[in-house]
Amino acid sequence: MSLERNYENLANAIIMQAVKDYRNALKKPGDIESAKVEREVKRFFRSGWFATLTDIDPESLIVGLDAEVEL
Repeated sequence: MSLERNYENLANAIIMQAVKDYRNALKKPGDIESAKVEREVKRFFRSGWFATLTDIDPESLIVGLDAEVEL
């Protein structure tokens, strides 16, 4: 496996963990810790680091994840 592919896998794993954390936080409305995690993950999604890791539009990602909870 190439070094570049290893970095891509790491970037994908970081993003997927953030998505998982965000989903879990949304499942507990009103919970103080979950609200904190939600804010932190949103800040990450909107960060320069996230933009370095992926070309995904952060606002579209947030809207999509929020819609999953509303279903």
